[in-house]
Amino acid sequence: MVNMYYDNDADLSVLKDRKIAVLGYGSQGHAHALNLRDSGMNLCVGLRPGDPFTEQAEGDGMDVKTISEACAWSEVIMILVPDQHQRTVYENEIAPNLQSGDTLAFAHGFNIHYDQIVPPEDVNVMMIAPKGPGHLVRRTFQNGTGVPCLIAVYQDPSGQTRDLALAWAKGIGGTRAGVIETTFKDETETDLFGEQAVLCGGSAELIKAGFETLTEAGYPPELAYFECLHELKLIVDLYYEGGLSRMNYSVSDTAEYGGMSRGSRIITDQTRAEMKKILKEVQNGDFAREWIEENSKGQPVMEKLRSEVKAHPIEKVGVELRRMMDWLTGGAEAKQSA
Repeated sequence: MVNMYYDNDADLSVLKDRKIAVLGYGSQGHAHALNLRDSGMNLCVGLRPGDPFTEQAEGDGMDVKTISEACAWSEVIMILVPDQHQRTVYENEIAPNLQSGDTLAFAHGFNIHYDQIVPPEDVNVMMIAPKGPGHLVRRTFQNGTGVPCLIAVYQDPSGQTRDLALAWAKGIGGTRAGVIETTFKDETETDLFGEQAVLCGGSAELIKAGFETLTEAGYPPELAYFECLHELKLIVDLYYEGGLSRMNYSVSDTAEYGGMSRGSRIITDQTRAEMKKILKEVQNGDFAREWIEENSKGQPVMEKLRSEVKAHPIEKVGVELRRMMDWLTGGAEAKQSA
């Protein structure tokens, strides 16, 4: 049974007297920094010299320091640079400036769980992980609501780390929606599995396979795009609003019956076996080692895979169709690039 927390369970005052550094100003970084500032926190943003987000952060009125300066100044350090850069940033700029009693914070457990970062025992280590992209974390906060968060405590020498994590979650709006307590291990392993098997890997492959099946059978690629990619958002929104039952209730009886009677022919026992294999690779560290090695080599496999995705016919037809959709960012981008 998980522990759930809301606004009344968190006390912002435990953070208000502390100096906070948010390292990074990308999707999550800007949202955490702006929301905490609006919640009355004393903070700075730590960025590398020449970071492309420097101008944006300064334009937002942030106190921008180098990462080393930010870490030397602060008592609570939230690391929101990409996973693959965290170890280097930690070793070169964070660790030399850590003092006993400081707090390290993460929004994902990868580097702690796989021992890429090993903090001193006298430092608090916590995680606050919003379950949504940064722009949503910011927008919902401004609208008076919030995005659900996960929190976890890895080291607690002060005895206050959970309180600090809850205060941070409240400061970014998470306790308005609900906060679930977990562990670094469970957050990391479920997050990686979900991305690979369902959210990013599984869904993308399913979309491409459906598109290829229709176009190879002679159907226009435009129709295949709409049926296998564009309309997926409508279904996902229904899942989001009320689970599988909400989706089944909302679609036609024909769609409901066809989906329930045929879906198991797509997700077969072989698919489930591969899912278990993917989970095992996450649990035993094989994926982490592969990803770390990939980055040490300059991401050659990543670049090859990116090129393959960009070259897929569904991407080309999608650009053309999104030109008609002025309400989409993609439509505007397509027109600008024309």
